[in-house]
Amino acid sequence: MKRISKTAAALLLGVLLQVGACRSGESIVIGSKNFTEQVILGELLAQQIENLTELQVVRRLNLGGTFICDQALRAGELDGYVEYTGTAYTAILKNEPIRDPEEVYQRVKEDYAKQGMEWLLPLGFNNTFAILIRSEDARRLGLRTISEIAPHTPNWLAAFGYEFIERADGFEGLSETYNLKFAEPPRVMELGLTYRALANERVDLIAGDSTNGLIAALDLFMLEDDKGYFPPYDGVPVFRRQTLEQYPQLREVLNGLGGTINEVQMRKMNSQVDEERRSVREVVAEFLAGGH
Repeated sequence: MKRISKTAAALLLGVLLQVGACRSGESIVIGSKNFTEQVILGELLAQQIENLTELQVVRRLNLGGTFICDQALRAGELDGYVEYTGTAYTAILKNEPIRDPEEVYQRVKEDYAKQGMEWLLPLGFNNTFAILIRSEDARRLGLRTISEIAPHTPNWLAAFGYEFIERADGFEGLSETYNLKFAEPPRVMELGLTYRALANERVDLIAGDSTNGLIAALDLFMLEDDKGYFPPYDGVPVFRRQTLEQYPQLREVLNGLGGTINEVQMRKMNSQVDEERRSVREVVAEFLAGGH
């Protein structure tokens, strides 16, 4: 984001003070962004540490968007959280999107290392942006790809999360790449609310997460990114190097999660929380008990 508003800056300061006030002793502070998948992943890191070390974990989950978590990590008020490679590469490091997953991972790893932070092993899934419409519209209009919707969007309403509007790999580039023009400027709302707004016909298109369990539950259709606009978004734990050096066992313990979650498994866990209304702690404990 080119700038953070005064309101967002004040919120960030409040979050940092709240987190900092709770740090004590032999504890690891784990954070997350403010949507279901992120809370699950934060809990996953926390339980992995608690199960395999003697360290105490302070959970600061559901903090806010990308920039709040990133600034909290850089300020030393979080020890780690799960970030997405494409998000770090474009939104945080301000690079133009590239498509090669390994190159994106290596470049964010190198850039973060210069700033005292370490990217661990990827968890195994790519949560790319999903351009979604209702399945009934896809069937009725014979739509499969993002390119195919361009003739229809002048009559459609769109809704996006605030980050998607601002980021380099977000709405502006998408609309230019696919020549998308809408009936009015996109509505900006909390990401979690956009799915039901689409299902309830309040809008006609959203940018969601490809691993979100609501896609199937609400009978939504993910359009193919046929021009390869979106970069990879592999979920990866990122930690302060100082923390990993202070507690050397952490790196091995957290890298034990590497490659253990695919898109289907992530979507299932999201659905268990969002649709089945199970607790995050229960869902994560069950996943880890399954041999992961």
